[in-house]
Amino acid sequence: MLRERISPDISEFFRYLAAHDEAENRLAALTELSRELGISVAGLREQLEVARALGLVEVRPRTGMRRLPYTFTPAVRQSLQYALALDSSYFQKYSNLRNHVEAAYWNEAVSKLTDEDKSELKAFIARAQEKLNGVPIQVPHEEHRKLHLLIYRRLDDPFVTGILEAYWEAYETVGLNVYAGGMDYLQEVWQYHAQMVESICNGKYEAGREALIKHIDLLAQRPE
Repeated sequence: MLRERISPDISEFFRYLAAHDEAENRLAALTELSRELGISVAGLREQLEVARALGLVEVRPRTGMRRLPYTFTPAVRQSLQYALALDSSYFQKYSNLRNHVEAAYWNEAVSKLTDEDKSELKAFIARAQEKLNGVPIQVPHEEHRKLHLLIYRRLDDPFVTGILEAYWEAYETVGLNVYAGGMDYLQEVWQYHAQMVESICNGKYEAGREALIKHIDLLAQRPE
């Protein structure tokens, strides 16, 4: 098994977590772990803080410390948010990565969606149109984010999920969630979303993928 070949390059605490069954209620206390792993409590605390930042463990006052199911999102989020703090132009580079990931996984992702998922996608389209046609007009950012993430959630791939979730947090960091770009622009964006959802529901996956690609190209062409 892979757990029997845990890399020596990760920290002692990470090796302990990888070998520990997450189904168990709690991890041992730091003093006990310090003796077991042969490192100081201070050193163990440093490794614990890294594990917490990466979403590997949870620490609560009454329940203590427990290992969490693996997620790639916190690691990507931390690195990407730092990159944006250095230079906001990194968003476009990351956006290009996200676009390629969505296009590459489209057919596999949509083929796994359930009837319930498809109904939820239709509901996002309806709510977005209500916001766009309301007075005052509202930018349907939440519907935008949820629609895209729902399309890929049945992949059961934490790395794809991590890349896509971190994208939407960066999208908000650079302010695109409140960017209107004009009514014509927003209507065109949601016309493509409607085409994507209609194609998914009709089993015309390649037509939906074409609509996706045209849609993501709009971000680079959005009016200034």
